[in-house]
Amino acid sequence: MTRDISVAERIRDIRESCEMTAEEAAERIHVDADLYKRFESGEEDIPISALYEIAGLFGVDLTDLLTGVSPRLETFSVVRKNEGHEIERCPGYSFRSMAYNFKNRKIEPLIVDLDPVENKKMKLISHPGQEFNLILEGKVRVIVGENSADLEEGDTAYFDATIPHGQAVIGDEKAKFLTVIFHGTDYTIKEDE
Repeated sequence: MTRDISVAERIRDIRESCEMTAEEAAERIHVDADLYKRFESGEEDIPISALYEIAGLFGVDLTDLLTGVSPRLETFSVVRKNEGHEIERCPGYSFRSMAYNFKNRKIEPLIVDLDPVENKKMKLISHPGQEFNLILEGKVRVIVGENSADLEEGDTAYFDATIPHGQAVIGDEKAKFLTVIFHGTDYTIKEDE
C-alpha cells in the first residue's frame, strides 16, 4: 500500500480534471465511497491493486500516479540493479518497479523484498489479471485461495490474480522474489454470429 500524500493528491487532481466525483470514481473501481475519499486525502493506504484500477479508470500509467512523471520509453528500457522505482504496498512488502520508465506496459515486473517480522501482518489481496512469482532469495509460502506452496530459490508460481493471494516469509530470514503481473488485454473469445 502507499500512503504517499503526493500520490493521493495526484489521484484527486486527475479525477477532478476528468470531471468525475469521488463517488463516481469509487463506484467504477468497486470500493466504498468513504474508503476512496480516504485514499485521496492520504488518510488510508492505497493497495497496489487499487492503484492499478485507478490508473486504468483515468487512462494514465501507474508510473504517472506514483511519480508524477510519465514514462517515455517505447522500444527499449533498462533499469539497473537496485534502481527500480520503490512502491510501499503494505507492512512487510517492499516493491521496486523494474519497468517504470516504459510507456504502455502490458505487464508489471516488480522485485519484492519481504521482511520476516513485518510480513507477519500480510493480508490476502486480489486484482485483475494473472501473476507470476520467481523466488530469488529465501523461502516463501505463496497462498492462492485455498491453495499454498512453499517455494525456495528458483521455484515459481503462476496464478489467477483475481483469487485472493499473498506471499509469506518462511522462517526468520528476508526473502526476495520477482513478480510479473499481467494486467493487459482481455482475451475473451466471442463466437461469430
